[in-house]
Amino acid sequence: MSANPTAAPAETATVERVQQHRRYLMCRPEHFTVSYSINPWMEPSRPTDTALALRQWQSLYDTYTELGHEIELIDPLEGLPDMVYTANGGFVIDGVAYGPKFRFRERADEAPAFIDWFAANGFEVAEPVEVNEGEGDFLLVGNTILAGTGFRSTGDSHREVGEVFSREVVSLTLTDPRFYHLDTAIAVLDPVEGPGGVEKANIAYLPNAFDERSQAILRERYPDAIRVSDADGAVFGLNSASDGKNVIISLRAKGFEAQLRERGYTPVLVDLSELLLGGGGIKCCTLELRGGTR
Repeated sequence: MSANPTAAPAETATVERVQQHRRYLMCRPEHFTVSYSINPWMEPSRPTDTALALRQWQSLYDTYTELGHEIELIDPLEGLPDMVYTANGGFVIDGVAYGPKFRFRERADEAPAFIDWFAANGFEVAEPVEVNEGEGDFLLVGNTILAGTGFRSTGDSHREVGEVFSREVVSLTLTDPRFYHLDTAIAVLDPVEGPGGVEKANIAYLPNAFDERSQAILRERYPDAIRVSDADGAVFGLNSASDGKNVIISLRAKGFEAQLRERGYTPVLVDLSELLLGGGGIKCCTLELRGGTR
């Protein structure tokens, strides 16, 4: 990566950012702890504070509601401490929920809980055959699905998700185990492309999280993307949520915060440091619900 992570054609900050109403699925971390290790962030020997995790999660929940967004809740289940990371629980477009199939047995029992929730809440469920971890590895940018592989979701799930949603799927390979899900290395800045939204949805990403082929794809497809520094990536700065105007990010991602302001976005800072001990941040705790009935 170049010394200047923002070295790319830049949009001007005069662009008027339009807030989009969003609907999210979240799960209270009532059973949060780190009792096993399935990513480099998880160290069972390090003490965790469930009460602190709950307070920090509540701050994120309150931030969304204060911004006018809708929050749905799935009940936390004892023995499943990672259910708080609802982004891994599915991928939802136009009322269709493609369910998860977790790689590790420690999370396997989350899958039926999420699938049952979708079915009970007005979504058409597409049950998976291939290993995938939902919106952790699938991101919708405009009409295109960016799909991550390398650590969790398999390449075969990229074919399957394309068949479920009849959309173009662009496969990207993650190479740094710290960034084991796509949503730790890419943030979608514009949730709506076309009428009512931006002309072309943009992203922010961490170049060094990807192999050379994937970096070339991202440069070509998103020449105006914000390229985030390694320092901001390492504090899960990209594990963020955006409504098109407000971008909820880690309060420690200072460089990314400045980059967003330069582009006319409004950074909203939230501390989820305790949940980072489980390898998750803001986006991990936030599953976008597109379509469906209430």
